[in-house]
Amino acid sequence: MLKQEYTITVYTENHIGLLNRIAIIFSRRKINVDSLNTSPSEVEGIHRFTIVINEFEDTVKKLVRQIEKQVEVLKAYYNTNEEIVWQELALYKVSTDEIAEKVKVERLLRENGARAVVIRKDYTIFETSGHREETEKLVEVLEPYGLIEFVRSARVAIIKASKGFHEKLKEFEEVEPGAEIVENEFLDKQDEVFSM
Repeated sequence: MLKQEYTITVYTENHIGLLNRIAIIFSRRKINVDSLNTSPSEVEGIHRFTIVINEFEDTVKKLVRQIEKQVEVLKAYYNTNEEIVWQELALYKVSTDEIAEKVKVERLLRENGARAVVIRKDYTIFETSGHREETEKLVEVLEPYGLIEFVRSARVAIIKASKGFHEKLKEFEEVEPGAEIVENEFLDKQDEVFSM
């Protein structure tokens, strides 16, 4: 069995400290995170973590079970690249003088599915999205033309299966909230209950 790339999708409530607790799960197992993205989901109040790792499947299964033990986590899934649709966004900063003199910009953009988002006298910024191999290919193309800076975003991914946790999220959304719980019934009577 070989290591391969897995995308872990985690649906959570948005609470402070959860990201740190999830990161600790990875660091304790000495697993490197290749990409991490957090964003709101289609259901208000529910957030989605997209985590990319390169690991053995049995290790990934254990990780997902451990993540699901966190109180704020509603559900966690793992998928191979064949089971998801994913993209990464990349930005490239290139010297405007270099790019204008040595290459036909329009042809370069068309061939690599990129577009110019900022054009200034001193630099031009191109944007493209795609798989990692595609964004890295444009790095190689632009290096001879004075590539100043390159940055790539974390992965965003959607599971190909048409049904899944989405229906469960909608069910959570429709459930009537329970009666409000009073955390401490003596909170407003501090002077009567506590003395120093």
